[in-house]
Amino acid sequence: MTIFSSIEHRVFDQVLVDDVCLAGEAWMGEIKKGQYFRIVDLEGNQAVDTLFISAENPVERYSATDTLTINQHIYLEKGTTLYSNHGRAIGVIHDDNCGRHDTLGGACSCESNTVRYAHETYPMHSCRNNFMYALAKHPIAQKHQLNVRHIGPNINFFMNVPVSSEGHLTFADGISAAGKYVEIKAEMDLIILISNCPQLNNPCNGYNPTKIQLIVHTGTEA
Repeated sequence: MTIFSSIEHRVFDQVLVDDVCLAGEAWMGEIKKGQYFRIVDLEGNQAVDTLFISAENPVERYSATDTLTINQHIYLEKGTTLYSNHGRAIGVIHDDNCGRHDTLGGACSCESNTVRYAHETYPMHSCRNNFMYALAKHPIAQKHQLNVRHIGPNINFFMNVPVSSEGHLTFADGISAAGKYVEIKAEMDLIILISNCPQLNNPCNGYNPTKIQLIVHTGTEA
């Protein structure tokens, strides 16, 4: 499935992956160095919790601390280099028409839902549940011998988390819209694990989680 309007009518010569991840579900894939990974917010206002793990050495993975420290910026945007916990570049936000993305808010979990909202929200589905399920069941996780220890800091693509002058975080209404996208160029071979966020208790998904499109391509155009 290719949704040409979501990639601004550009037709890529070598599309290696073209998937749709349903609302609230997990997705896992691999990308080689030099390839491009595009996430399309198909219906708008959808948070996409994403982990990047080195395929060569899964101990090495995306680091929010290194990324923010080296870039000297609290938001991720076009041109931002993503760094690992070994201080190496793992990817670059090559293209983006959303504006900015969060890497401070973390991934929702049963425990954080309980603390932030109410004890009754504990059984609700969460991004951490998605991560754990994929790491336990997905063939890529089994191939690389991944487990819950490989869950580290994540990026919340399309998520709007304003930071106040006092340093407080707020989960606010999204700044994305239908067809907005972000595209990462891989600087090393990567494993990508996504939770298409199922959160219903704050406005990060507009209280209505929706599907996303995931495209891996070579960067050349037909």
